[in-house]
Amino acid sequence: MKCLIVDDEEVSRMVVRDFVKRSEGLELVGEFDNAVSAYEALQNTAVDVLFLDIEMPQMTGIELVQSLEKLPQVVLITGRRDFGAEAFEFNLTDYLIKPITYPRFLKAVEKAKQSIETSDQKLVETSSDDTLFVKADSKIIKLSLCDIYFVEALSDYMLINTLDKKYVVHSTMKALEKKFPDNFIRVHRSYIVNLEKVDTIEDMQIVMPQKEIPIGNSYKNNFLSKLNFL
Repeated sequence: MKCLIVDDEEVSRMVVRDFVKRSEGLELVGEFDNAVSAYEALQNTAVDVLFLDIEMPQMTGIELVQSLEKLPQVVLITGRRDFGAEAFEFNLTDYLIKPITYPRFLKAVEKAKQSIETSDQKLVETSSDDTLFVKADSKIIKLSLCDIYFVEALSDYMLINTLDKKYVVHSTMKALEKKFPDNFIRVHRSYIVNLEKVDTIEDMQIVMPQKEIPIGNSYKNNFLSKLNFL
């Protein structure tokens, strides 16, 4: 999970930074000593978890939360115990009291992880066999499976490619394979292709309008077995 730290106290940032580095599955993508700079960064940076101090000059942590259209998992950090109501009011992930202990930090991280894996699921099955709903950019979009050319793994995200658009969703390749019908074939550890969109194969690469997709050795036999050779 990609993390951002926002706290005007240098010692506090140092503690959280150390906790992030010690924790498997967390990646620190930035830290700020004020909420204004953090707000600007969040307009262009995708973040999964925001470790956010409440009391800061210029803009408080709560004001930052109120200003964001799309909230990541937010873990509030404060030296006061009387701000807990704000965490519940905004349905935030957790509320940590300074000085933070590592076990309590890990508990907050686990809450964020579970929330991402359950309530923030990006793929929703439909009652129709030829459509799929994807949640991207805070919207749920209906896609026709026949419009999808291929799916590409992109770090912790998946990129669903149609002829003229791309949809970034939070999922795994294994989970996506279960969502698609039989004509969607895994051809590489990073690619699933729609067999109906395959027109040309050259030098063990599938030529698509958007790019050439390699066929992995471990997937080659299964893929070729699906083709209707003369």
